[in-house]
This record gives sequence, C-alpha cells and structure tokens, in this order.
Amino acid sequence: MNIQRPSTERDYIPIADHGLIGNLRTAALSYCVPNFDSPSIFARILDKNKGGHFSITPTVPFSTKHNYLPSSNVLQTKFLNEKGVVSVTDFLPRQEDGESTRPLLFWLIRRVEVVRGTVPLRVECAPAFNYARDPHATQIVPDDTIPLQFSKQNKVVFTSRPAASPYLASGASPQNTSHNPLTLDLRFLPESLLDNVPVPEVSLETLNLSAKGHLGLAAQTELTLVEGQRVTFVLRIVPEHKGDGGSIVDEEKAELLGLDYQKLMVGAHKMRSKDDPVMTSELLDHLFVSTNNYWNSWIRKSTYQGSWKEAVHRSALALKLLIYEPTGAIVASPTFSLPEYIGGTRNWDYRASWIRDSSFTLYALIRLGFTQEANGTSLPCMLPSAPYMDFIFERLKNKNPDGGKDLEEIELLHLDGHKGSKPVRIGNGAADHVQLDIYGELMDCIYLGQKFGKPLVVLDRRVLVDVVVANYKKPDLEVRGKERHFTVVAIDRGLRLADKRSLPCPRRQQWLAARDDLYEEIMHKAWNKDTQAFGQSYEETDVLDSSVLIMPLVFFMTPSDARFVSTLKQILRTPERGGLTSNNLVYRYDVNKSDDGVGGEEGTFCLCTLWCVEALTRAGEYERPLLQRAVAMFEDFLLYLNHVGLCSEEISESGEALGNAVQGFTHVTLISAAYNLSRTLANQRSV
Repeated sequence: MNIQRPSTERDYIPIADHGLIGNLRTAALSYCVPNFDSPSIFARILDKNKGGHFSITPTVPFSTKHNYLPSSNVLQTKFLNEKGVVSVTDFLPRQEDGESTRPLLFWLIRRVEVVRGTVPLRVECAPAFNYARDPHATQIVPDDTIPLQFSKQNKVVFTSRPAASPYLASGASPQNTSHNPLTLDLRFLPESLLDNVPVPEVSLETLNLSAKGHLGLAAQTELTLVEGQRVTFVLRIVPEHKGDGGSIVDEEKAELLGLDYQKLMVGAHKMRSKDDPVMTSELLDHLFVSTNNYWNSWIRKSTYQGSWKEAVHRSALALKLLIYEPTGAIVASPTFSLPEYIGGTRNWDYRASWIRDSSFTLYALIRLGFTQEANGTSLPCMLPSAPYMDFIFERLKNKNPDGGKDLEEIELLHLDGHKGSKPVRIGNGAADHVQLDIYGELMDCIYLGQKFGKPLVVLDRRVLVDVVVANYKKPDLEVRGKERHFTVVAIDRGLRLADKRSLPCPRRQQWLAARDDLYEEIMHKAWNKDTQAFGQSYEETDVLDSSVLIMPLVFFMTPSDARFVSTLKQILRTPERGGLTSNNLVYRYDVNKSDDGVGGEEGTFCLCTLWCVEALTRAGEYERPLLQRAVAMFEDFLLYLNHVGLCSEEISESGEALGNAVQGFTHVTLISAAYNLSRTLANQRSV
C-alpha cells in the first residue's frame, strides 16, 4: 500500500491519478469557471506552487481509495489511517430531469465526513485567478447564507482584480482587460450525524502563499473530525444580486422591536433569490441526491449489452461531462497544456469543440442508444432549442473566417508546466488550419443521424459537399508547419444521403466525378509500392501514419483489401522494425521521420491504439488471427485506464498517462472499438 506523508511542499500528482467532475458547463480537474474555456482558478497540475488549489488532506500519514459512485459522475475519495477513515465526496450540482424551475447552481461542493475513528485535516483554498495572472483581495466576513443556528459563522470572499495584474500588456489600459472581475466565496456547513456527537467547530483564516508566487491571500483551516461529524465546503461564484439574509436586524434589535427573531429570519430567507438560497443541510442533501440521480437516470438509457460494459458506460459518462449544455457542443478535453511528453513542448489547449471529435462522439453515443443527442427533439442533456446539429449548422451559416471563435494561441511563460513541461499554452493555433477531412466526418455523422429521423435541411448538405468539391485539390494543414494532402469522405456521404432520402442533387455528376477522381488519386499517390503500405501523405509515402487505419471504418475501402491489410501489418511492427506499435500501443507517426513543425517527443496515442483494434476487428472477420490480436490489444489497452476508468490522450513507454485528460476522442473510440469487437465476436460464435 502506498502510504503518503503530509507535507507543505507537495510535488506534482501524476495525470492518471486525477478524477473529473462536471455540470455540463465546466469541469473540475483544472477548474475553469464559469465555462470550459474560461480562465482557470485552480491549475496546480500545471504549476505546483502558484497554479491555484483547493486541497483537503489529513495531517497524518494516509493511503487513498478513489472511485465514482455507481453509474455516476459523483467522485469519492477515502483517506485511510490506522486511527480513522475520512470520505471526501466531490460534485458540481445537476438538476434531475424535470426540475427546470430550479436554477443551476454554480457551486463546487466538497463533503467531508469521518466514517471511522478520528482524522485531523487541513483544508486550503487558494484560487489563482485568470491562469494565476490576476491578483485578488481576500476578506473574511459574516455569512448571511447559512441556517439560523450558525448565524455567527463567517465565510471567505475572494475578488479578482484584473486591472492590477502584473501581466497586463505593456501600455494597456486597465479598462481594456479581456475579462471582468470575478468574485467567489467559500462557505461551510458543519453537521453531526450521530447522537451525542457534537457539531464540529470550524474557523477559517487567511494564509499567505506569496512566497510561492500567489497574488492574493488564501484561506485555510485545520480541524479534527470524529466519526459522525461532517463538514461540507462550498465554493461558488457569488450571485450578482444577492438576497437579503436578514443580517441588518440582529436578535437584540428584534427583541427591542418586539419581533420574533426566528420568524423574522425565516421570512427573510424565503425572500432570497433562487440562485442564492440559504445553505441548509436539507438543500445540500437534495443537491447530492439530485445530482447522483441525474447521472444514474441518464446512463440507464443506454441500450448497450455487449462485452466490456463497465468500461463502455464509464466512457459514456466521461463523454457526457464534455458536453456544453447551452449549445450541445462537445469539447475535445476539459484540460489544457498537459504534456504529450514530460519535459517536452507538445502542450496544447483542447478546451474547444473540434468538429472531428464531436462528430465521432455523437456516433458513439448513438451506438449506445442515446439517439436524442443527435436529434432536434426534446433532449435530456441539451436545451431543446440548441441541439448539436443545429449548433453546427448555425456556425456554418453565420461563421467568421475560421468557423468558430477567436482561439489565439498564447504562451503563459509564468507557469512552470506539469513537471516542468513548458510552455503552458491557452488557445489553439490549429483553428486556422485547413482540414478538409472534418467535412467527411461531419457528413458521416449526419448520414448516421438520418437513420434516427433527424430532418435534414437540403441546403446545409449541399453547402458542405460543395465546399469539399471546390477545395478537394487543395492541401490540408492537419500537421503544423506543412501543407499536405489528406483524405476526405464528405462527397461520398453527400451522395449516399441523396440516394437514401431521395433528396435533390443537381450537381450529382460533379460530385461523382470529384469523388472518383479523389479515390483514384489516393490509390495512386498515397500508395508506396516499395513498402507495400499507404503513406502519411502524397509527399511522404515512406512515412507511416496510423490515421490510415480508419479507411475501412469510414468505408473508404474494404478491410480485406490486400493493400489495407499490408498497411495494417506494417503498422503492427515495432518502431525498431519500421512499424508504429510498441507493447501493443500505437504511435500516430514517427516524429523523427515526419517534421510536423513542433519538435520534441510524444507517447503512443490511445486513439490510434483503438483505431488499430477496430481495424484488426474488421480485418479479422476474414483472417481469424487478426481478430485474436484485436482482443489481446483491447484487453491490454484497458489496463492503461486509470483507477476510475478514465483515459488520457497518450501513454508513455513506461505506462505513464500523458496529454490532456479526460480525452473525449479516446473514450469515443473505446466505445466504438468495444461495440464492433463485441458484435464481431458474437457473430463468430453464432456461425
């Protein structure tokens, strides 16, 4: 058992040791509020000293157990010591379906409860606003949002001061800062759950961490809890219009006026705004139960009955955390700048909706029976007026030059980076890349969605395909620094849609000619006769790229085609023998052979490993040993999921998780690989 010893000098925690919670607006691993792409306030994973943190740890040696509640995204951590066990339950509240009258509370809730013995604890809340660039003011003030019996209790208020940032651009006016001040408050509710056990005493005080680079005071408390005692800490964005908790009239004044103070306070509390309710034990219990029920009821809609069901459902729950509810968009990952190689420079911001990732995500959710995610009807996870497909088409109709929002790539040189992996980046320069393959993936998703009755606007389909037909001769910039040709399937899906739905297709002959021309071009220019494999691009056919593994997945060619099988077997070789597979894990390409404009090393890609499983599965229908290899590779891959079933982007040679986590595309492909492998094995057994 790994015993941890408490220390004020905490080192970096490995990427794989983290869990994730969320509320379909943001997620907490590195914590950005109020939205996924907002500036961070807690990012200790990117700078152990000044990135910002909210820690609850025993002050005695301990070991930990970490798990999600069953079929839920509510996270539980147990700290175990010989003299006691304490449970910390973390969640961002969600409403149960049908509770639309209650506003979504932007609270981070951490419930601390001792379940055995006695445990001494230290709690620190040290926000670092705007990626640790903005200073903040800290005040300890009376809390007017708590029940009457705690009327003398205090809370901590943190207010950012962006205009005073030492990182404000030289010569910039304080009025021209890119964001407004943000105010948070930290509150707590102590409780006794057993008879003859007193309510715990908690006292918050300030903590000066300026020596570590913090730009404002933190809050701290040390407390010793015994079995039956619970303290719930709540960090929230302070509502703009707070309700009056009745703090103007105290008990003494009420007595002088001849008023019943208890009744007076109850009336005042009822007048509070719905987004600023009194923080009672009953409310916190309700938020916990409703949040847990929300996740439980959602995953129960899954129709998946195949093998590896636990891993598949955990992946589905992880993907659900990546949905931004107001639009239905799906972020690639809720984290930013976690390194693809420790000490390297491949550190990117994935907190945006990449059409490629989103399309495959919808494919996976549809395969699990969550058809409403791609539909325009009443959605359990999105606003009825803003389903994902409508969001995409709206972007196409009213687009700026890059089709989305400004994603200027900025390097935050004041942050150390995870384990010294610099630079830390926000924004993403890939938004400017010409990537025609995304039209194919989007059209493929629309094609699948048609099977479930999503009405299609004819103009939207034509616009997408016409863009590809007009530009398919142009090179893509899918790899930074170079323009190269990559394959697309949009034209084929446009034609299939026209045929399946009897849709008008006035440019059918032009589409057919472009599709056939592109197919023949790929067969001739991407195929390397010497290596008997498809290359990364027309310009470098001697460089293997595992992205070609999706050829049979998108029905570009059959999995039994000799050219594809030969390419697959080349990829399965070790890098030392010219392949891309190491320890049953697959690299995207050899960075020493392909100059992608970035430099540095990277690990094996989880996505590419799962693509390989899918390719082996499909080819294995015709060549049985390949199917056996698919099972072995998939089972091996599941060993690299972390202790709560989450995937990172990459895996190092030593088995360490790398890159942004939780990586949506990885979980998407895990679902797809499990679905198709399970179905193929079942078909083989029934023959």
